[in-house]
This record gives sequence, structure tokens and C-alpha cells, in this order.
Amino acid sequence: MPQFGTKEILSLPEGVDLVTFGQRLRHLRRSRGLTLAQLGERVDRAPSQLSLLENGKREPKLSLLGSLAKALDVPVEELLSRQPPSRRAQLEIAVEEAQRDPLYRELNLPHLRVGKRVPNDVLEHLVGLYEELRRRDVKPTATPEEARRANADLRRQMRERGNYFEHVERAAQEVLHAVDYQGGALSQGMILAIATHCGFSLRYVQDLPRSVRSVTDMRNRRIFLRRESLGMHTPRTVLLQTLGHFVLDHARPRDFADFLRQRVEANYFAAAVLIPEETAAPYLQEAKAARDISVEDLRDVYSVSYEMAAHRFTNLSTRHLDLMGHFIRNDESGIIYKAYENDGLVFPTDDAGAIEGQRMCRYWAGRQVFTLADRYSVHYQYTDKPNGTHWCVAYVDPGRERNFAITLGVPYKESRWFRGRETTNRRRSGCPTGECCLRPPADLAARWEGQVWPSARAHSHVLAALPPGSFPGVDDTDVYRFLERYAVE
Repeated sequence: MPQFGTKEILSLPEGVDLVTFGQRLRHLRRSRGLTLAQLGERVDRAPSQLSLLENGKREPKLSLLGSLAKALDVPVEELLSRQPPSRRAQLEIAVEEAQRDPLYRELNLPHLRVGKRVPNDVLEHLVGLYEELRRRDVKPTATPEEARRANADLRRQMRERGNYFEHVERAAQEVLHAVDYQGGALSQGMILAIATHCGFSLRYVQDLPRSVRSVTDMRNRRIFLRRESLGMHTPRTVLLQTLGHFVLDHARPRDFADFLRQRVEANYFAAAVLIPEETAAPYLQEAKAARDISVEDLRDVYSVSYEMAAHRFTNLSTRHLDLMGHFIRNDESGIIYKAYENDGLVFPTDDAGAIEGQRMCRYWAGRQVFTLADRYSVHYQYTDKPNGTHWCVAYVDPGRERNFAITLGVPYKESRWFRGRETTNRRRSGCPTGECCLRPPADLAARWEGQVWPSARAHSHVLAALPPGSFPGVDDTDVYRFLERYAVE
């Protein structure tokens, strides 16, 4: 009979909680027809001590695990299984966990002790009512205005800290040290080692729900991914973003602002693993000393997307290079999807201070790169703006459905550290404070104003509230059905 030696088990394995362990112990004891007193005699423990174990109120000592397994004639592994032993046990665990939830406690109901005489259908009803209570309590939606305010507030926090998240850098560094990372681009084997270190196995599937990038089966510690790449979201990036939530101890999002913060931190974690601070910071410092900083080189050295390399640069530049800058991701029409600055660049904003969804000036580098005959080459440009001149490098990152321009820029005086500073491309912009490109040229307006009726492409998301749930846009039914299909394996 397989056993774990006392030196091999220091505590219950990750993923096994005391309540589940207690349920398994009770189930195995009853299936053998033993009372607490009878089992206590076999393991030399008082029935009251075993009762505490079965009720999930005490962790078993190392010496006791082997004794219990021997007395019940099962492997220790069966006692430590993460699975509830039956649907009844699963319901009892769910009811117990529900009663621990502060949301449930606010009802001021007396604690319900689930005895053998409580029917299963009563437990089903209690669990169902609790789940509905949680669903209604989760802020189900955010209006576009609330979402923009949350985004603006998060961007303000990023600006105040120079876009540097010390606790995420530290977490990424600890993971890399654990798998003995030595430098350079991370291999697929190294990334798999990180997943294993975090206690997860991987499954690549073709039928992942359309509303998700990954699904994590926390019960069986499995992460499901597609093999296809979606822009900067390659399978390895998505995997590291997913692991980031667990490494950083994220709880279920309380509201959209919390969801947004967690997503930013998880994305940051992935970038910090793929472009580690320990090696990237010295590399960039050497490039600065040589006056040859290049996003393209950073991308190639670490085998990441241009977008990740540019955004990762903003994480490290202020802290390690004493450089302020900005980052923008926009589509061909100039709509801004992502932006950051701590160099004083004035973005177009709405009344809530949100940048995302606004249209950038047509003379900025992120718009000009789309006008080039070779739009997929790197474009360097100086732009004279109302509050000063900025030097920028812009690059069109090809996507499967839509191309986006990625722009990294710095104030004029800092351009001396970058490759491409000798460019003669120069534009003048009055946006967002002046007229500039907000109105058509006078000659065109004179000929056409009042003579055109365009049929606008509908942007329904502008009018609609964000999708409901803790994870906006995720279809829970699809996800649960997906996991059911793989649960029998």
C-alpha cells in the first residue's frame, strides 16, 4: 500500500483544504462502518479530536495521516484527494463555505450544522440560493462612463509610480529563480517549468469558449489554452498572464475597477517574466550609454511582440534609465486603445479624463505610419505640439483582424539616447487644444459641408453597459460546459 513518509509531507498539499480532507475522512470512516470512537481506538486518538478533523477545524499531524490511512485501509493519496468523495459531501462543503462568506453572514442567520438527516435537495436549494445571492451582489455591470473613470484612475496610479510595479517585479523574479533562469529569451521548456512550479498542468484544445483566452480548472489544477496566437497574446503570453493571477494571489474581482487592476498586474507579470528586470535593465542601460536604445532590439533579444517590448520599456525606463516617456496603441482611424504617459504629453480625453476611445491627431506618428508606402517599417518622427516637441518611434504590429500602431515617445531632449534620432521627419500638431485636424480643411469644408450624408458604422459598445459578471464578457455557461467535457478525463 503506497504511503508518504513523514519527511515527505510537511502540510496538506496545495489545493487540498481542511474541509475537503474532513469530508473524505468522514466518508471513508462511514463506508467502513466505523464510529468515531472505533476509529479513535485504531489510531490512538480521542473521538473529539477526530471530530475536529472531520469538521475541517484542525489540520492532521504528520504522524496521524499514515495511521488513519492504515486504519481505513486506503492509500494516503486517497485521503488527500482534492475531490469531494460524493455529491453529498460536495454540497456539505459548499454550504459550509457559503456560511463563512461575509456576504452570507450579513444575513444574520444562525449557523446551520448539516447533519445526516438534512436531505440532499435541501442542500441543493441552499447552495443555489447562495450562488444567486453572490451573483446579485457582484457589481454586474459598469456603464461606459464608470469603465472610463476606472481606466483613467488606474492610468493615474501608473503615472505616479512611473509604471513600475515593484511587487509584481519581485514575484516574477522569484518564479524565474525557482526554475533557474540564466538569461536570454525564455524557452518553451522554461515556461512549462514555471507552470509546473506553480502547480498547474497544461492542455491545448481547439474548442475553448470564444469569450476567453484561457480557462483554469482550479479543482484539477489544469490550464486550457489554444495554440493559435492572437496578436501579442501568444500561447506562452496567455499562459503567463493566467499564472500571474495565481502568483499574485488575486481574488475574484469585486467590481470592474478591480478586474481592470488585476488584468494590468497579470499582463505586467507576463512581461516581467518574458523580459526579466535583472537582465533587461542592464541591457537597456548599456544601450543608453551607447546612445542606441531600440525597441526593435529589445523585441528581438527576448523574442516578444513589438507591443510587449515597447510597453515593457515604460516599466523600466523611469526607474532604471531616468527617462520619462509615453506609449500609445491605436488603430488606423486613430482611435486610442491603450495609452500611458509620464512625460507631459497631452492626450485627447473625455469629460471623465479617459483617453481610450478618443481619436488621436492625424499628424502624430501613430497616424502617420499608416500613410507610408511601407507601413510595416519602423517610422521615426519629431512632432511639434502645444506643450513641446516629442520624438517618437511608431510601428504597425500586424494583426489577424486589424492592424494597430504601437508608438513609444520621449520629450525632444531625451531623443539623444535613441536610435532613429537623426530622422528628418517632422510634423506640427495643435491637438488636442487647438483646431489642428479636428475640423476639415477650409477648402474642403467649403465645397462639401452640408452636402454629405454618411452612413456611420454603429459602435454599439458606446451605448451598452459592459457585460455582466466578475469577469466582464465571459460566458459562464460556456466555460462550465467546456470544463464538463474535460472533467471525465
